[in-house]
Amino acid sequence: MIDRYHLRYFLAIIDHGNFTRAADACNVAQPTLSVGIARLEKEVGAALFHRTNRRVELTVAGARLADHARQIEAQFNAAERMGANERPRRVFRLGILNTLPHTVIGRVATALRQWEWGQAEFIEGRERDLAERLATGRVEAALTCVSVTTERWKSVEFYSEGYALALPATHSLARASTIDAADLADNVMIVRRQCEVLPQTSQFFTKRGVRPFFAARTMNDERALAYVAAGLGITVMPDGFVAPGVVRVPLTGFNLVRTIGLVHRGDSDLAEPLALVLSDALASG
Repeated sequence: MIDRYHLRYFLAIIDHGNFTRAADACNVAQPTLSVGIARLEKEVGAALFHRTNRRVELTVAGARLADHARQIEAQFNAAERMGANERPRRVFRLGILNTLPHTVIGRVATALRQWEWGQAEFIEGRERDLAERLATGRVEAALTCVSVTTERWKSVEFYSEGYALALPATHSLARASTIDAADLADNVMIVRRQCEVLPQTSQFFTKRGVRPFFAARTMNDERALAYVAAGLGITVMPDGFVAPGVVRVPLTGFNLVRTIGLVHRGDSDLAEPLALVLSDALASG
């Protein structure tokens, strides 16, 4: 018979990435957690994790159990809330691409604030981070780029957008209809380190002999916009990013496009209703 606390240990390892942090989160000693996982593996008749010196990864059996374990835990929580005269709401872990504009995130958060199907928990990450979380069951779906990184799963596409330069409104080329890379040879630039097309952007400028000075390297897109607005430098960003004092101008020959959609593994009963809600929310913008 599988004990609930063994499932909690199992889910904690998935969510925290290793046995040590999972034990801390469960407020137990690591040996206790390890024994609990060993007993759970005996009950299910299969190894649940591949263990290495640096991290743990789910086995095929572990990935299958993860979905059932989350549903069981959600049902336990729902029953406990019903006992407290609360409306039961399932927690749905949704990955959020961290290069989405705050306007998009705002519409998504507003749409899901009172979502009747469950309580959404947002987990931010880069494209590859979210793909890994999908693979290991740490998120049920992700609002992210639909690309070769996510092609193994099901997806619902919402919108596509290109990339363009972000320049201060006072820049000499701010009124241009398009800008050649060669015209930026003496410009200072801002590096968006989390950008999903950063390698392609770097190669684009290098092939054209543009090797600029970088005034800042940031993981925060709102900060990158603030740097641009202040005149510290220019950068390449998805078209959806706008801000006062910042002008968007296409970069000649830079034709990359990203498609944003809901990516999921196809085994969640909430993916379809979630896709409908997000489609309406993003269409309204």
